[in-house]
Amino acid sequence: MTMTSAAAARARDPLPLTAVTIDDRFWAPRRELIRTRTLRHQEGQMRRPGQQFDALTLSWRQGDPHEPHIFWESDVAKWIEAASYCLATTDDPELDQAVDEAIELLAGAQQDDGYLNAYFTVVKPGQRFTDLRDAHELYCAGHLIEAGVAHFEATGKTRLLDIVRRYADLIDTVFSPDGPCAGGYCGHQEIELALVKLYRVTGERRYLELSRRLIDWRGQQPNYFEAELQRRGTPGYFGTRLPQRPGETRRFREYNQSHQPVADQAEAVGHSVRAMYMYSAMTDLAGEYDDDRLLQAVRRLWTNLTTKKLYVTGGIGSDPRIEGFGPDHHLPDAHGYAETCAAIGLVQWAQRMSNLTGHGHYIDTLERALYNGVLSGASADGTHYFYGNPLASDGTAARQEWFECACCPPNLARLLSELGRYIYAQGPDEAVINLYVAGTARFTLTGGEVTLRQDTRYPQDGHLTVTVSPTDDELEFTLAIRVPAWSPRPTVTVNGEPVQQPVLRDGYLSLSRPWRTGDQVEIDLGMEVRRTWAHPAVASAAGKLALERGPVVFCVEGVDHDGAVHNLALARDVPIRAIPDERTGVVTLHADATADATADGGLYGDRPLGRRGVTLTAVPYFSWGNRGLSDMTVWIRDGGPTQTSEHVESSDGRR
Repeated sequence: MTMTSAAAARARDPLPLTAVTIDDRFWAPRRELIRTRTLRHQEGQMRRPGQQFDALTLSWRQGDPHEPHIFWESDVAKWIEAASYCLATTDDPELDQAVDEAIELLAGAQQDDGYLNAYFTVVKPGQRFTDLRDAHELYCAGHLIEAGVAHFEATGKTRLLDIVRRYADLIDTVFSPDGPCAGGYCGHQEIELALVKLYRVTGERRYLELSRRLIDWRGQQPNYFEAELQRRGTPGYFGTRLPQRPGETRRFREYNQSHQPVADQAEAVGHSVRAMYMYSAMTDLAGEYDDDRLLQAVRRLWTNLTTKKLYVTGGIGSDPRIEGFGPDHHLPDAHGYAETCAAIGLVQWAQRMSNLTGHGHYIDTLERALYNGVLSGASADGTHYFYGNPLASDGTAARQEWFECACCPPNLARLLSELGRYIYAQGPDEAVINLYVAGTARFTLTGGEVTLRQDTRYPQDGHLTVTVSPTDDELEFTLAIRVPAWSPRPTVTVNGEPVQQPVLRDGYLSLSRPWRTGDQVEIDLGMEVRRTWAHPAVASAAGKLALERGPVVFCVEGVDHDGAVHNLALARDVPIRAIPDERTGVVTLHADATADATADGGLYGDRPLGRRGVTLTAVPYFSWGNRGLSDMTVWIRDGGPTQTSEHVESSDGRR
């Protein structure tokens, strides 16, 4: 079996959260903000009268205000999951008590047969599992299962795990090959990846087999959702809101990726969050079953997404009408979508792809999404959020305190709380560093235990020191440190001695040797500012460039400039200065640029305006929108080579 097969790569797994500490200047304050402020803020939103926590009391009656929403359990579940990850590494009795209270609400809402969904218990009793296309039942169940697994692994408590197992057992029966919903699956994928997690923590294989059935049944003919519609005789939860759906069969099958069997799919289409969760489950199942068809499918889908449909910020989903993918190269900047949840889903899928195949280029994309498309989703104070993350704004876009559809805020909280599982991976004789984050990690390898210590100020600079401390005096293993594609010539030393010809394998610096306590590896990745141009088919970026440095994409905001930012132009050869910035924890970029001269005439003219010299200031994209309303753009006009021209003015407007 080749080393690129699913089974060969399955030996690489993330570390448990309890094996990782993070004391990083960039990440530690953000994670502490999640625990101390963001989770409290989100809990307060969901505890408001008539909201998520109230719905779990099952006290709502027909005619009452605040009808429970179909996916409120998922919001509570993601909040519990995020809080559980915090509790895995931090003693927080107040948060622990709040989580226990939420779990008891879920326990009280669970029915005798294990069913757990407030909407179908009090709003539509007797109609459970009849609207799988629209009603999110299995999606909510999936998030509940993930929360149950996370809470058990973090605290050792089984209360929530027992609740979700009872629900999973019911679903397994209902969706068995001879059950009432045989051949069915959820309109919003999520439970498939959750069931793999439940299998791995319990060892109960029927959960894995249920996940496989839900994946295999999807896209088969006759289409389950269309048959379900005929049986039900009503339009479904979203039916009246989408009157065009019956006439656009192909489009709406693609919307939930049910247009063809998943192993045959080759293009990322439809709702982007649903796609990410499904692709993640397919990747898990490819490894668990050594299924080459699923492996080849996720590879095809990855290539399509990352070469045709990925924003430079790591955002995905360019069509706001479906919260999903548009055609190839359709990546509008101001009117796209790039949902926070979709970037989070991409991070989750990329990690699975890397662990399955052993390739670091998946982590390059993970890192792009994490530092840009994910982090931009929350304000600096952790209490306001973007649902979509545009790459340009006229000054009207602002983060909101909450949403009626509040999927993104707790999703962001759970990802950042679980960051430790993304930093490292391990194989039997391999300790892997995927992300550069100061802190320690404990690996249990075939030959013994070893602790790695990372010291770095990344992403402010690209220098990394790794200190090795095996439990025994000496331990032979491979230390694999990812080298991102933007760092083609890193310098490497081991115990101060230069490594003349570093071995780079699948995107990782591979160092195989006996390691002793105190051994040190130092890497300098370089951190030059890069100008980036898009494919010419990307209309919104035509004639423009973007600025990147390390994993961070930059943008320009009106608050730093006199005049509209879309008028700024940056030459290709002017130097760009990077100044450390404590506000963002990275740097601010400064460069000499030009902007259109002030126009005092009419709307149109018979000759081009002159240009005036200005100073361009660029800040990390994730930090935009924290200093009041302001216009913003990632793509900056390409000024071409520097030229002396009679049309270039000084900064005061003189020629």
